[in-house]
Amino acid sequence: MFGKKAQPPIKSLIAQGSRIDGNMKFTEGLRIDGEVVGNTSASPEQPSILVISESAIVQGEVHADHVIINGTVHGPVHARELLELQPKARIEGDVYYKALEMHQGAMITGQLRPLDAGEKPLLKLAANNP
Repeated sequence: MFGKKAQPPIKSLIAQGSRIDGNMKFTEGLRIDGEVVGNTSASPEQPSILVISESAIVQGEVHADHVIINGTVHGPVHARELLELQPKARIEGDVYYKALEMHQGAMITGQLRPLDAGEKPLLKLAANNP
């Protein structure tokens, strides 16, 4: 889905210092630099991307096609296509993914669960580039 096609644009931002209490639904792209207490879900009808930055804290379920995490998530993460875990990613919850890219330093306290149980999941470990 995201191989050669352009990714959806990030049209929404929850800025550092902001806090959202309640469930969120978004379309296309969302970047979280602040805090969200509640579930964060992308519309399944169109491609989506969710970026959780180093300063972000999300307490609740996360659902999107392409999820990039470099912050903290307390809850399960559902990446319908690709999950990228950056070096400062911290997840407390199960992780559901179709393809996973995990950088050294990322931590998961939970289980890794590939979405297509019948197929071998795509797993890519990012190497340190000097």
